[in-house]
Amino acid sequence: MTFPSRPARGLALATLAATAVLLGGCSLVPAYERPQVDLAPRWNSYQASPLGATVPVQSGWWRSFGDPALSALEDRALRDSPTLAQARARIEQARGTAQSAGAALYPTVSLNGTVDRVHNGSGTTAKVGSGSSSNTQSLFAQAGYELDFWGKNRAAGDAAQALAQASVYDADTVALTLTASVADTYFQLLSLRERLRLAQGIADDAQRLLALVQSQADLGVASSLQVEQQRSAAASFAAALPPLQQQLEQNSHLLAVLVGATPEQFALADGGVQAVAVPQPQAGLPASILQRRPDIRAAEARLQGANFDIGVARATFYPSLALTANAGVTSAALGQLLSSNPILDIGAALAQTLFDGGQRQGQLTVSRGRATELAAAYRGTVLGALQEVEDGLSATVHQRELEAAAQDAASSAQRASTLAEAQYRLGSSDFLNVLTAQRTRAQAQDALLQARLGRLQAAVGLFRTLGGGFDAASDTPFISSISGVTP
Repeated sequence: MTFPSRPARGLALATLAATAVLLGGCSLVPAYERPQVDLAPRWNSYQASPLGATVPVQSGWWRSFGDPALSALEDRALRDSPTLAQARARIEQARGTAQSAGAALYPTVSLNGTVDRVHNGSGTTAKVGSGSSSNTQSLFAQAGYELDFWGKNRAAGDAAQALAQASVYDADTVALTLTASVADTYFQLLSLRERLRLAQGIADDAQRLLALVQSQADLGVASSLQVEQQRSAAASFAAALPPLQQQLEQNSHLLAVLVGATPEQFALADGGVQAVAVPQPQAGLPASILQRRPDIRAAEARLQGANFDIGVARATFYPSLALTANAGVTSAALGQLLSSNPILDIGAALAQTLFDGGQRQGQLTVSRGRATELAAAYRGTVLGALQEVEDGLSATVHQRELEAAAQDAASSAQRASTLAEAQYRLGSSDFLNVLTAQRTRAQAQDALLQARLGRLQAAVGLFRTLGGGFDAASDTPFISSISGVTP
């Protein structure tokens, strides 16, 4: 083939480029529509409160509790947690897959060279070493491009990009769950410490009262029955200590693992659950949950990817057109390679499957079914999120009421126990009243600590269900805003 002039080569390449641009504008991807979910104008469990009494749901939401130790633990977890590290690694994998899928939109270019040695013998009885040989060197550049006339390659790339974005939202969900778990476990640990101190104090008081009753029995003022009753009560209070100590140690081990530390090297500064502030997150409107919750965003990204897959499956029913170009030179001498025997080959290949036994139709059915499934999954995720928010709002309201009632009960039980013991010492009250007052005080004070824990954990749960950390206004993923991961 005669090597064309430089203007002719330029015209041919320009024609190919223009053709690719003109033919690449078609798409068989269905128009995407977000599944409809009926959203109420307000939350059923929401109780209006002054704006100043609520805090925004944003990155670093745990700082609203006003506990520096908690903030340090959260920062450590986001830095060192193996679970979150796995989620970040999955983001990189998904982005690599998307990059590979998008490569089909661009031409492929390769360069190769060959050296051939040809030996020419002299007749059929040539001796070894007779005849002549020659070398031929070749250098070729090859380019290929599939015209994306039906948008198949772009749809495949967009589907992979959607899945990559879903992996970012999945990591957001992991980070949000992790931070909520750290806060829950931390508050549980503080509560168990106070409950253990309370139980130890009550057990010590029971032992002192036992000594008093024993001395009174020695003097004939108290009966042996009263001594044994108080001994039983003291033993019961002492028996409550080991289970609390076990729970305390187990929660300490769990918290260590959550923040990426070994349990043997983990230590937490002393603190009390009563000193921690209980914030009230701003609930916003129900529609805001669609933008805040990373699990909802992930479900929609997967649905969008499935929508692109339908376009890919549709495009397989139509012919594909691929352009190829080969250019190179050959020469018998290496020094003359770039100036001898130029070769140029430009071609196009049209391919159309006529019969495949229903394979393409089956794949299209699969893609449509997958999109239908993910649409239902999206609606289910939204409905589940709405339920969680309603439950969280309800929990914050009723846990606050529970703590107020528990506070009243604990105060009354403390006064009753003090009065019962004083009257018993004066001989104006039966010992059974002392025992009853002791148990009531212990139960009431322990219930108050658990009610405080319930309020704190309800606030943590509400931050989580509201999608704490996702900035809907800037569309910034939570994991990016707190850990520097590029979205």
